[in-house]
Order: sequence, then structure tokens, then C-alpha cells
Amino acid sequence: MQAQDKSRIPPHNDDAERAVIGAMLIDDNAVIVAQQYLAADDFYSLRHRKIYAAILNLFNNGTRPDLLTLSNELEQKGKLEEAGGNDYIASLTHAVPSSANTEYYAQIVHNHALRRALIHFSGEAGSQAFDETVEPKYLLEKAQQKLFEISDPTRIFRYKKIGDTSKSVFNYLDNVFRNKPEYTGIPSGFKDLDKMTSGFQRAELIIIGARPGMGKTAIALSMAANISIRQRIPAAFFSLEMSDQALGLRLTSSEARVNSHHLRTGFFAKSDFTSIFNAMEAFRDAPLTIVDMPNMTILNIQAMARMLRLKENIEIIFIDYIGLITSDNKMLPRWEMISEVSRALKGLARELNIPVVALSQLKREAENQKPGLADIRESGSIEQDADIVMFINRDRELDKSVEEQSSEEGQKVQLTIAKNRNGQVGTVDLIFLKHLTKFVPFADDSRI
Repeated sequence: MQAQDKSRIPPHNDDAERAVIGAMLIDDNAVIVAQQYLAADDFYSLRHRKIYAAILNLFNNGTRPDLLTLSNELEQKGKLEEAGGNDYIASLTHAVPSSANTEYYAQIVHNHALRRALIHFSGEAGSQAFDETVEPKYLLEKAQQKLFEISDPTRIFRYKKIGDTSKSVFNYLDNVFRNKPEYTGIPSGFKDLDKMTSGFQRAELIIIGARPGMGKTAIALSMAANISIRQRIPAAFFSLEMSDQALGLRLTSSEARVNSHHLRTGFFAKSDFTSIFNAMEAFRDAPLTIVDMPNMTILNIQAMARMLRLKENIEIIFIDYIGLITSDNKMLPRWEMISEVSRALKGLARELNIPVVALSQLKREAENQKPGLADIRESGSIEQDADIVMFINRDRELDKSVEEQSSEEGQKVQLTIAKNRNGQVGTVDLIFLKHLTKFVPFADDSRI
């Protein structure tokens, strides 16, 4: 019976916990190292949690933590006895000969904390699974979210008093004042657009709307290529409409500057192979991930996005397109389903702290006229949830005349920013190269 009770003690390593705290008391650098891995709750021992939190409070307020300052800090807060008293705190400095192995000790403590979290999570998830009044797919999504939270050392869900944000706000202002960065977000590669948005910002939902055949996928792929191939920023492109091979052909045409129709049919020149090989060489190490999954649900997207954020460190997501994302609740009316998807995408952007760029179709009434926010198809919640809404406005009649003149000629297109929660609205001129299914800046002389 004793062996069975002992086996139920949650995983922990008291020696490693003591070693981490001891190292922090003899070397300031150990505090910096430990902070990268540990939060106070990662310590199993209650007194170690209190001591660790007090050390961090001293350090972050500019006071060097040592035996005297730590004892005073704990005493002022009435927690000295709960932390073991002065004798116990003094003994911690003898628990480790030097701070050289702080990272190793911190990893041990963190790994045991992960085990305890998993044990708690599995027990809780198992209990909830018995409740037949709750949809199992809802439980699955919550379980995935919780697992991501456990595995993410930045602790997604947190709260702060407004005064606690002052330091990070000041550091941001100091950085932009000193460095004057051209953009504060991820540049799309279209300079006039980036001037208005200062780049795509973290935690924002960006909607690109257009009627079918206007170039939604083309502009999203052009942006993804600018971001991942040229700027080397990890990106993911979720395609619910086109296969990964079809997207690969589009990107090859765009980057190699070989007519896309010729590529698909095989009627391209032998001399084009050099450009094709060069484009494919650029793709080889590009941090662009294509997710090709038809009939994708919002739960699928959330789970895959979390995994890619964790494993590939993606910094931006493109989704083609909102209208093809399905809900796990098939009983919902269409407008409510799209509203649920829209809210979930905005929540995902905030949770992962990256921009999410989603494409959306517009109503038929928007054909051959300048689109507005009311033209977003199926749900007004997309307009409400989005931080930025932009529309592609292309003249189909002009498109036909350009096609008759020369398949190589580019067409002027307007990209209208109809909503920008934190910046300007207005119109940006672009050039659409139909033969390459590619958008380029209006002033790009190399477009033809």
C-alpha cells in the first residue's frame, strides 16, 4: 500500500529546484537564464514558488537578489516563514557549487512541471469525456488549446494590471523612437500598402475580399512569396480550394516569370528551364508551408496553426478562403457558421500573436463597381472582427481589352483599404500580370 501511495506523488525534483534558486542567489545571470524556462508555478514546493517569485520581483525592480534583500522582501510581504525562514534560505546557496549548470537544473524543473501539467490535463480531459451533454469535438478543440498552452513557455493566457504594461510600452516607444523602423509589422512587399498599414501587425485579422476571378489567391500568394521567399519570414498558406501542386505551379510561374498557361500545358521554351530551376532553388529553403486540405473545419485550422507556430515558428498565416471553412456544428445557419469562423480566426491571431490574412468572396452586387464593407458575403461579423479589410477592384472590360492587346501587358488594379482599425484607409494602385497570375507594385518597371 505504501508503494502505491508513493507512486501517486506528482513528479518533481527537490534538488533541482533548490539548485536553481541557489544559483540565482549567487549569480544575476542565473536569474536571466531561469526566467527563460520557469514560472513560479513550475516549482512543486510551495516555499520554492514563493522564494522564486520574490527573487524575480527584486531582479525586475533593479535590486540584486541575495540573502539579505530576499529575506527583507519576503518579510515585508509576510511570507518569510512560509518560505522556510532565514535558515532555509541560507541553506539554498550551499545546494549548488556554482551557477554554471543553471540551464540544466531549470530544464529538469520545467520538465517535471510539464509532467504534472499533463497528468492534471489527462485526468480533467478524461472526466469531461464522460459528460455526454458536451460535443466531443468541442472537448477536442479545448484539449488541443490546453495542450498548446502547456507546451508554450510564454503562457498564452495571462492578465496584467494596466500599470504592469508600462515597461513594455515604454520599451516599444523607445525602440521605434531610436530606430525609426520603416514598418512595425510584416511588410507585404507592396510599398504603398505597407505605408498605410505599417506592415501586417501581430494579433490582427486581415481580410482581402473580391469577386471570383479577381485575383484573391494571386495577391495572397504574391504576398506570401514576398514575405517568405524574399524576406525569409516563416509563413503558412492554408489552401482549401487549390492543391499544393497547383499552388506550386502558380508560384513557379510567378517567380520564374514564365507564362502560367504555358507551364500548365507544357508549351514553354527550353530556355525557360533555367528560370524555372532558379525559382525552384529559391523555393528549396524558403520558410513557406503549404497546407492543402479540402473540407477543412475551423478546428482543423486551429490545431494545424498551433502546431506550425510551435514547430515551424510561423509568423503569418494566409487562408484561402473563409467561405470554404466548415463548422463542426452542421446545424448552424450559414451566416452563423461564418460568424463562428470569423470570431475563431480573430481569436487565433491573438492567441498565436501573429497576423492572420483570410480571403473572402464578395456579393454578386459588387460586380463592376467599387466594393464596400457591406459587400462582404454571408456575414457582417467578418467586417466587425477584422482589423483590416481590403478589396481588389479590377475592371473586367478593361481586362478583356488588355488580353486582346497583349498577353504580356499588365493591368492596373486598385486595392482599396476600406477598414484599418489602427491606421489609414485609402486606395493603392497595383499591377496585375495575368499571364503570371502575379501582382506587383504599380511603380515596378520590371513587371513586363
